[in-house]
Amino acid sequence: MEIIVLDNPNAEKKMEKEVQKKTEKLISDISPEKYLVYFPLANILNNLDVEQHFGFLQSNRNFQFNVFDIFSSLVFARAVAPCSKYKTFHDVLPSLFKEMNYSYDQLLDAVEFVGSEYEKLVEIFTVATKENYGTDTSHSFFDCTNFFFEIDKENDFQRRGPSKENKNDSIVGMGLLLDANIIPIGKKMYPGNESEKPILRNIIQDMKNQNNISGRTIQIADKGLNCARNIIQAVNNSDGYIFSKSVKQLSEKEKVWVLLNNDYKDVKDEYGNTVYRYKSCIEDFDYSYKDDDGKIVKKTIREKRVCTYNPKLARKKLMEIDKMVEKARNLKTYSAKKSEYGESGKYITITSNDGDHPIVTLNEEAIKKDRDLAGYNMLVTSEIKMKDVEIYDAYHNLWRIEESFRVMKSELDARPVYLQKENSIKGHFLICYVTILLTRILQFKVLDNKYSTSKICEFYRNFRLVKVNDKKYINITRASEFITELGKKLNQPLTNYYLADRQIKMMHAR
Repeated sequence: MEIIVLDNPNAEKKMEKEVQKKTEKLISDISPEKYLVYFPLANILNNLDVEQHFGFLQSNRNFQFNVFDIFSSLVFARAVAPCSKYKTFHDVLPSLFKEMNYSYDQLLDAVEFVGSEYEKLVEIFTVATKENYGTDTSHSFFDCTNFFFEIDKENDFQRRGPSKENKNDSIVGMGLLLDANIIPIGKKMYPGNESEKPILRNIIQDMKNQNNISGRTIQIADKGLNCARNIIQAVNNSDGYIFSKSVKQLSEKEKVWVLLNNDYKDVKDEYGNTVYRYKSCIEDFDYSYKDDDGKIVKKTIREKRVCTYNPKLARKKLMEIDKMVEKARNLKTYSAKKSEYGESGKYITITSNDGDHPIVTLNEEAIKKDRDLAGYNMLVTSEIKMKDVEIYDAYHNLWRIEESFRVMKSELDARPVYLQKENSIKGHFLICYVTILLTRILQFKVLDNKYSTSKICEFYRNFRLVKVNDKKYINITRASEFITELGKKLNQPLTNYYLADRQIKMMHAR
């Protein structure tokens, strides 16, 4: 028998505590929750069969990791929990069912690499989508937008320019081409100091040629790109447009038509609540602009105008107006200078009193006009045969896609210097692009466009499991009619409380 002599009288107690620690079940710093809901995207990505092309592209690099594995994981992570690359690596990727066998530095290298090859990869995904799911290019949509980055210095790619957010930060521009079902079929990025108006006119044909598209392209853009030159040149090129137009800038005759309650039709949600109201008219409108040689170019265009009213937007606008009016009223009380009013200054009128003290009064007429028009929006389009709801959906689906690409300060938190690199930015946008591509394929080609994008994205982010042991998981997702219907459509046990490991593997294998 071995005898252990303890020199320290407290050693025995210390040893007992160490043994106890080893036998105790410690709280893990890794969440037991797992994201499973990206499995439809994984199946679509598998059907596209593009992995080998990633291998070809990385064959001349000495990477000690698989670029496609990292890229696909980042796409799935973007769908379930969009956040910075640092947070994605540490918080989101461990909760996916894909194993991580790479470091954070390797992840960043992979993002930069795919960014350097983004044009080839966009082409690869476009061809794969056409071959495996089909694309409708009888007509296509084009959008041109920009994104700002909060960095100290501009560079060759991030250039200060006309940001839509009215910021002076360095920005990056992007042109996006989509098929008739708003499925992405092309993307082009450019330095942010280039004005979008000539980009809109010049880049479309290049993208159509690259993707062998001969049909009409309908430009979709917000108020910033709604100009006579873009409209006339689109029509002259046998293309079309859907542009947003401010109702405040309409003629008084048109404003009267907007506010008339007749002819509006309601679009309701599943609960019977009005999502938006719409009506339209078709008339001839005159447009003119001055060309590069100073010559006036005129054209009369037959145009459809779709006016919409959104109750949710109206409530938001009315709250903003009330805040500005309250601010103007408070500043008026203690005779503030005009410069102190800011945007609320449009709701005051300043008159002089015998040249002594200015008299400030609330402009009740301006307040009433803005309140009357709250919630209204106007879409102008060359597509007079297109249904009103289709016009509305085309414009708002593009807006949702734009939102998916947004890069704010949170995306730069982890490594500001790294994410200022041009290829890293392009890599980020490629990840967003492919996430949207897979989502739109799921929506239109798999689910027959029966569910909205917002429903699908909500499903991505809320469907979660808790790991009980190596063979069993518990479904903690809140039950809903959508999940029940989706489970039947995909023939998957999405409503089961218990899910076996083999069931989960089968979902990914389909």
